[in-house]
Order: sequence, then C-alpha cells, then structure tokens
Amino acid sequence: MKTFSAKTAEVEKKWILIDAEGLIVGRLAAIVANRLRGKHKPIFTPHIDCGDNVVIVNAEKVVLTGNKRQAKTYYWHTGFPGGIKERKAHQILDGRFPDRVIRLAIQRMMPGGPLTRHQLKNLRVYAGAEHPHEAQQPEALDVAAMNAKNTKKG
Repeated sequence: MKTFSAKTAEVEKKWILIDAEGLIVGRLAAIVANRLRGKHKPIFTPHIDCGDNVVIVNAEKVVLTGNKRQAKTYYWHTGFPGGIKERKAHQILDGRFPDRVIRLAIQRMMPGGPLTRHQLKNLRVYAGAEHPHEAQQPEALDVAAMNAKNTKKG
C-alpha cells in the first residue's frame, strides 16, 4: 500500500460561512485554522493547499473569556529604534478594524511559511453581518452547536 498524496488539481474547495456572534475567539480560531489547512478532509496533504474558503461575519461580536478583553496586549514594531507599539484587545475590538483580533488568532494558530500565507488568502473576515460572497453560495457552519464551550454563557 502506498502513501496517498493529493495533487492540487484533485482538491475540491468549498465555501463556508461562520457567524461569529457570541463565539469565543480561541475556539473559533482553532476550528477555522483547521478548515483553512484542510485537516478536516481525508485527503489532507501537508504541502498542498487542501483547505476551504472561509467567510466569517459579525467579527465585532466575538467574546474573549476571563480578563483577556482588558488585559490581552498586541505588540508590533515600526522598524525604527524604540518603535515598539502596543494595543489592548478592547481597543482593537471597539476600534476601526475589529476583524483583526480574529485574523491574528487564526494566523498564529497556523504554521508560518509560504503555504500558510497562501492559505490565509482564503480567509475573509467582516465586522458586520453583510458579506459580498453570496454568489459562491457558502454553506453555514454552526460552530456554536459543535460544543457548548464554544459560546460564552451570559
């Protein structure tokens, strides 16, 4: 028996729609990272883009557990001496680009490299409920129903 290795032409990519309202960021990011890589498929091949296209809506309504909304800090460097910058999670979620919290969580759950950068182009995150991908007929994936821990209990 030989080891199966998928070819790029054999891969069938689907479109998936996820409503992130009330979902916990880390659990959502883990599920989406696996979908983007294609690890949920039996034909998964590590060096081929086997993943699906994922559309996430309502990114501004995600939940961070514990004190993370106030305490979690995102750092970046401008490239200039002394150019380290920081921003708290609540500032990003209440700011102009709340989708960046989800985008960074997903990116950091994937291995670094050229293939990961290519797979991240299959991710579309929108702050509101509207998205321009109706023509692709995305299938809804109910992440909240997968596990009771995926949502924050009020």
